Amino acid sequence: MNKINLACVVEDDPVHLFLTKQVITLSGLVNHTLVCQNGKEAYDMLSSRISLQESLPELILLDLNMPVWDGWQFLDEFTLIPVIQKITIYIVTSSSNEEDLRRAEKYNLRSNYIIKPITLEKLREIIHQMN
Repeated sequence: MNKINLACVVEDDPVHLFLTKQVITLSGLVNHTLVCQNGKEAYDMLSSRISLQESLPELILLDLNMPVWDGWQFLDEFTLIPVIQKITIYIVTSSSNEEDLRRAEKYNLRSNYIIKPITLEKLREIIHQMN
């Protein structure tokens, strides 16, 4: 199975962040991981990497309910940036709200919607589908 070089976890909850990082490490399929505490921090970091022509994450695991900017605000702003590299975004949230699922369709992410926590099997499946 192919590896990805860079993943980004956008998560404010320390327990879920810890679990997600453990799953990423156990998978052995991700070389490097960036962590952002909210959507604004993620947007700023990615914007900076784009302007500095640094590598971008191939995979973003995005929580929805966060302070400063939530996942929706991040998606609204990030989708306006012209990005050449393919970036796969998965919403990883505790929300099973039907409204959130419908809203994910707006970004073509309904099939990329995972209820927390992400499992090792699911992460392996995601990375396998990316390659």
